[in-house]
Amino acid sequence: MNRFERLGRWCARHRRPVVVAWLALVGLSVPLAIQAPGALRAGGFINADLESARAKALLETQIGLAQAAVVVVFHSDAARAGDPAFETAAAAAVADVPNAPYVRAVVSHTLASRQISPDGHTAYDLVLLDLPADDSPKALPGLRAALHDAPGLEVGLSGGPAFYGDVQAVSEADLRRSELISLPLAAIALLIVFGSVVAAAVPLVVGGAAVVVALAVIFLVAGTVPMSIFVLNLATLLGLGLGVDYSLLMTSRFREELAGRGWAPEAVEDAVGATARTAGRAVFFSGMTVLLGLLGLVLFDFMILRSVGIAGAVVVALAVAAAMTLLPAALAFAGVHLERFRIRRVTPRPAEEGAWSRLAWWVMRRPVAVLVPTLALLLALGTPFLHVRFNAPDARILPEDAPSRDAFDRLTEAFGPGPFAPIVIAVRTTGPVLDPVNLAALFDYSRRLAGDPRIDRVDGLVDVDPRLTIEQYELLYRPGAPPPDRFAAEVLHATTQGALTAFTLTTPYGPNEPIARELVRDLRSGTGSLAPPAGTTVLVGGGAADVEDVVTGIGAEFPRTAAFILVSTFIVLLLLLRSVVLPIKALAMNSLSIVASFGALVWIFQDGNLSALFGTRPLGFVETTQPVILFCVLFGLSMDYEVFLLTRMRETWELTRDNPTAVAHGLERSGRIVTSAALIVIVVAGSFAFADIVLIKALGVGIAIAVALDATVVRALLVPATMRLLGRWNWWLPSLLARRLPAVEDAEPAE
Repeated sequence: MNRFERLGRWCARHRRPVVVAWLALVGLSVPLAIQAPGALRAGGFINADLESARAKALLETQIGLAQAAVVVVFHSDAARAGDPAFETAAAAAVADVPNAPYVRAVVSHTLASRQISPDGHTAYDLVLLDLPADDSPKALPGLRAALHDAPGLEVGLSGGPAFYGDVQAVSEADLRRSELISLPLAAIALLIVFGSVVAAAVPLVVGGAAVVVALAVIFLVAGTVPMSIFVLNLATLLGLGLGVDYSLLMTSRFREELAGRGWAPEAVEDAVGATARTAGRAVFFSGMTVLLGLLGLVLFDFMILRSVGIAGAVVVALAVAAAMTLLPAALAFAGVHLERFRIRRVTPRPAEEGAWSRLAWWVMRRPVAVLVPTLALLLALGTPFLHVRFNAPDARILPEDAPSRDAFDRLTEAFGPGPFAPIVIAVRTTGPVLDPVNLAALFDYSRRLAGDPRIDRVDGLVDVDPRLTIEQYELLYRPGAPPPDRFAAEVLHATTQGALTAFTLTTPYGPNEPIARELVRDLRSGTGSLAPPAGTTVLVGGGAADVEDVVTGIGAEFPRTAAFILVSTFIVLLLLLRSVVLPIKALAMNSLSIVASFGALVWIFQDGNLSALFGTRPLGFVETTQPVILFCVLFGLSMDYEVFLLTRMRETWELTRDNPTAVAHGLERSGRIVTSAALIVIVVAGSFAFADIVLIKALGVGIAIAVALDATVVRALLVPATMRLLGRWNWWLPSLLARRLPAVEDAEPAE
């Protein structure tokens, strides 16, 4: 009797205290789980070690640059900025804003003509906040309360804080909508699979318990570690999907074991023990493979990826724990009544007579003829990924009716995208900035920057008035001179401190446009006309620099994560399957379905195909974190099904030593379960296709496509074909390695 069986029997024997303990845990978790959304943050796409983040931090700490700002947008089709009606209404609207919590200052459009659109019908005020960017949504409730109606004007909020606030609100709405869609559909799918209400209810109860406790743990973790709002949707998807998957596998095996014992009440504990010994062992190791995939995300320095990894690991651990403890107790309670309220009879067929067995034999009679076109199909589905363009998220990931998205569209239509994503350069000189030599060098640098055709305007302490010469600037800022005029004094105070000064570059381009990112690279390379003055150091930040650094940074960190996942998963499978070949084959099979889903991601969301079906407009890019999250999540999920399949095949191999029989028997016994489990994940992930946030929609669609391909094309066609071609090599383990490999308790061979 191995440890899995001992645990299963113990839970069956002590089913009442086990169920009571879980009920108490769920009861304590509910109040915390409800608070989880409020503890999560909408940011996390930047890393403090990146150059753009270091430039921002330097200017914030040494010069006092605002960490975040809200844009108050005014628009009128009839009146223009400067008209008494426009200005009176706008002033009344923001009269109380300076007194709102976290507001540091308000920069009115009446003092900055650049904040008025060329046609005069749109203007904006900048509300500077005393909050870090990721915490800036905290200011929104007070700011909205301070804003008043403006008769004759449309007033909206845009900028990072408003964007983050809407992301949080829409994410919570997306989660509620997905639960309303996925739970009833999952219940129907389970009812069809099991044919009885009781058997279908058990996986839902176990999966639901895992989700509730996981959300409570995430709430507690978020109190000490910053966590992204996007973990909310992914945690529900993984918790419900995996919890139901594991319960489905073990409940099916329990029915099989109990049926083999004649559905006798006294055989329930034995059936639970056998289930834990076989299916429970598979669940444990499949959970480990999913856990390893998600732990790969923890290796990233970006908060959004790290928090998804932490939350995912919590969810998987609890899903496995529920399947290994709560489920055996629930099955012991249900016992012979598992078939109660039956709507149809589900009778397992002998392994050699089922449809999955016949399909396996059909494939194994023509392995090359099946392998080549199937492989070509999956690779063809992945080809759109060859022209992928990575970028950071912007307001376009929100639905068009989101308030901040509407205000953003209004601003970009009136002003263009450039003014709202400037490039900011932190320039450090040798000695004080106002030293005449440094001032002259900065004057020359500013003029060279302004001469670049990609730059519309340069703002800094030597750009107060384009008519001034360097000699006049030296007089304006010379020590002991009378204070400069009010505007020059404000510019000096806002841009310069000691040996540090800031230049703001306005371009016609949005931060995600390739030409803007090219300009960032050229500024950093410091060659030609963009070379900084001798003896100065520069850090380039701002919108396009953020995008460039995030894309480059994630790309640089991904190989480390991929290597960790591949190596650790190989080791787990080597221990489980006692084969060198099967883990390598499993890694290759998983990669194919992931590549296909990556291609779909580009084809649908970057290129805009099927936009009408999914209710989106083409973004023209793929958000950089999505392929990373998809890779880690899908690698674990795909390996989940591979473990279900291969452990069942190995049971027969240990009994018969006949490779084709092991493949056919394993596919017959697991094919229906794997397909049913995949169907649950597809239903849950597919429900996110109705999400309003494009990132959530894309993740849901990508996971649904990959799991569908993995559970059908890969498992039903590629796996039997490759295992037939490899023959006995599937089970090869060098004798030297076999002697050194730590022993893992095996399941007893199945008949």
